[in-house]
This record gives sequence, C-alpha cells and structure tokens, in this order.
Amino acid sequence: MWMSEQRGKQPIREAAAELGTVTLGGDPAGVNLGGERRWLSVFTPGGYSWRPTVGDKVLVLKTGSQGENPCVLGTQQQMDDLGPGEVKLKGVDCSLRLGTEQVELEGQVVINGRTLEDIITQIVLEIVD
Repeated sequence: MWMSEQRGKQPIREAAAELGTVTLGGDPAGVNLGGERRWLSVFTPGGYSWRPTVGDKVLVLKTGSQGENPCVLGTQQQMDDLGPGEVKLKGVDCSLRLGTEQVELEGQVVINGRTLEDIITQIVLEIVD
C-alpha cells in the first residue's frame, strides 16, 4: 500500500523541449505552449539575428533544474522550393537563396545605403559623359 501511494505522488515531468506558436513577436517573445509563456529569450547561431513573428512555429527549450527558464531556439523550416544543399535566408519582403550554381535575390538591394539601381544609374551616366 505504501509503495503504491509513493508512486502516485511522483511529480509529472514536462518535456525538455516543446513546439509552440509565437503570440508576441520579438526578443523576448511570447509563445503558446498550451498556455502563454512570455519573456522568452531568443537564441540563434553566432553572427545571426532573428526576431520571431506572430504565428511562427518555434522550438522552445526548457532550461533550469525545473524547466523554469524556457527559451526559443528557432523556427520550424519552410522548405519551399529548396533542393539538397541549398540555403535560403528570408525576410518579410525579401530573400537570398544560394542555389545550385546561382544566387537569387528578391527585394530591393542596398549597398552602403544606396540602392543597386542608383549605383548602376551613376555608372551608366559616368560612361555616357
């Protein structure tokens, strides 16, 4: 009897990581994990910055001895049209794709604060003059 009572009193352990949906974008973020958790720090690889947006599916790692410090590790991939070995960086209205034998840019290209169109126009005007 005593052993069966002790088994019933064992704490229920949560998963160490869980998939959630972003409810408040940014860093820190809010994520729904069956209940909303706010002020979650966002971690990315070194040299890379990212702010999750509302509706993103994200992986949340629960750190600390009791999982009291959850943090966002990344978002679920959108495979789109990627082939093996290809890489795509996507923003709200632009993207950079490293494909097979080509680099694709979508959106406006800005170099040192100047649009690529302005730079090309200046070069053409210098040639014509």
